[in-house]
Amino acid sequence: MMRSIRGLALLPIVSAPFVAAQALAPFRSVEIHPDRTITFNYRDAAAAKVELFVDGLSKPMPMEKNSTGIWTATTPPLAPEVYGYHFEANGDFRLDPANPSTTINLVDIANLFTVPGDTPQPWEETNVPHGTLHQHIYTTSTVLGLPQNQSSYYVYTPPAYDAKAKKAYPVLYLLHGWSDSDSGWTAVGRANLIFDNLLAEGKMKPMVVVMPLGYGDMSFIHNFNVWEDPSTIDHNTDLFAQALLTEILPRIESEYHVSKDRSDRAIAGLSMGGLESLEIGLTHSGMFAWIGGFSSAIHNLDYTRKLASLDPQAADLRLLWIACGTEDSLIEPNRRFISYLKTKDMHVTQTETLGLHDWMVWRDNLIHFAPLLFQKK
Repeated sequence: MMRSIRGLALLPIVSAPFVAAQALAPFRSVEIHPDRTITFNYRDAAAAKVELFVDGLSKPMPMEKNSTGIWTATTPPLAPEVYGYHFEANGDFRLDPANPSTTINLVDIANLFTVPGDTPQPWEETNVPHGTLHQHIYTTSTVLGLPQNQSSYYVYTPPAYDAKAKKAYPVLYLLHGWSDSDSGWTAVGRANLIFDNLLAEGKMKPMVVVMPLGYGDMSFIHNFNVWEDPSTIDHNTDLFAQALLTEILPRIESEYHVSKDRSDRAIAGLSMGGLESLEIGLTHSGMFAWIGGFSSAIHNLDYTRKLASLDPQAADLRLLWIACGTEDSLIEPNRRFISYLKTKDMHVTQTETLGLHDWMVWRDNLIHFAPLLFQKK
């Protein structure tokens, strides 16, 4: 009797997990097909409506539910790239619980997947010499809202970096966008891998690249509506400029073997970082001879006032490179800004590519911008 009682008692304990495991069997949430179409699967039997959002697609894709409660959608063929995506179930944001690969972000995150190309892509790990990423944490007296006033920046040094080389390295200050941190350009943008591959192909000059935390006041990231308040934008930009020029730049020049000549200094960035790069670079041309803005958030910049004294001869820039995706809502503000610069007789290299306000555009911008830096006339 005791054996049969124990046997009967064990039946539901063993069978319940077995049934649950069958009902929630693992499945592939992202299926990449040979034609580079992608099928997404999302499980939520209770949802009445699910949509798929993918970088590079201007509209969300409706998903269809099958009899097991799995929602499915298949994209058009996608170009080789690293894509972010998320779902919305009944209008609520949802990550893909079956995919542990995500972005790193201070405001919101997304899942990631990669569409491979026929050959290695510039942002992929390849069998080439690799540079080194260094992270520095320091006490700031300028940036507001940081715990214990601890700010940070990353530094990329190229392969075979020599701190005692006869010639000092040129330096690029590369700035991230709103909601990202100092890790944005490397963790999501793959900038270090792009530099590795460009250097291996002989397409860019060896340089040190500095990627700082790009805020002057951390409250600037609390709400996206800050972008509608010019005074709040100026407050953040002004404080960041002070931190960059009086704290970070002197530290870089004491810690790394970099040139202190303006002709060996560049500043560039995306979105918020594009605004900061253009404003700081154009108002401090005595410090930077190379300036780049990618999808720059200049829609509320009062440049007619801030750049009123801009003189192309005094600025003596080696490169002023302004790029934006043609499907980006910032394309018209960038076009107007370029038109204004041309009224000041500033030479601008204007670049427009297909694309929205996303990392696919910015990685491509960096791939084309970096080889132009520090080249002889």
